Amino acid sequence: MQSSSFQGFTPAGLEFLQQIVRENSKEWFESHREIYNRELLSPFRALVEQLAPAMLAIDHRFETRPAIGKTLSRMYRDTRFSKDKSLYRNRMWLTFKRPSKEWTDAPVYFFEITPDFFHYGLGYYSASKATMDRFRHLMLRQPQDFAAAAARCRAPFELAGESYKRPLIKEQEPALAQWYNRKSFAVMATDTHVDALFSAELASRLARGFRQLQPLYDFLMKVETLKPIPLEDL
Repeated sequence: MQSSSFQGFTPAGLEFLQQIVRENSKEWFESHREIYNRELLSPFRALVEQLAPAMLAIDHRFETRPAIGKTLSRMYRDTRFSKDKSLYRNRMWLTFKRPSKEWTDAPVYFFEITPDFFHYGLGYYSASKATMDRFRHLMLRQPQDFAAAAARCRAPFELAGESYKRPLIKEQEPALAQWYNRKSFAVMATDTHVDALFSAELASRLARGFRQLQPLYDFLMKVETLKPIPLEDL
């Protein structure tokens, strides 16, 4: 059976995400599962399917199956190691990344919705120091390639992520320092006009944005090739 094309999300889907904060219980979720399936899971699956050709053109090894645990997030939270014991998230997201057990330390494209805003972009969920050390090494060794990648991270995207309190290199050019001093980072666009979620045009908007960031993705994949090499040997 041919899958339906993405037509946008709905106010009912965002209302579900608002309600789940107040009604955070398994009983409530199960009694409203049909709304979740229809208003959130189904449009997310359609969005993944519509974006898949554009994403595979960026990297043919991307996981593009529109399934929870592959490209789609779970609503249920693992609370074993968290101070927040709420069972369900009030947000949902998709990712495009290569299959890997270490995906939090690798480049990932993402799109996430909440009741009040949505954002999308490219970056690390939580890059390790070893990964960031190799990123910094490549920045200095291939300045032209990095500059070309950084130039594409213009509006609507902004650089985000915690930085070291003290500069790692003194008197470094600010344009480089804002990248070089990050502990981890993502380049993302954030929009509080949630009405944009209700349009089929959202898929084209995301595809354009993801393609805009492809030079950065390609640069970060060069970082991946350095991971097997000890830093002192680079």
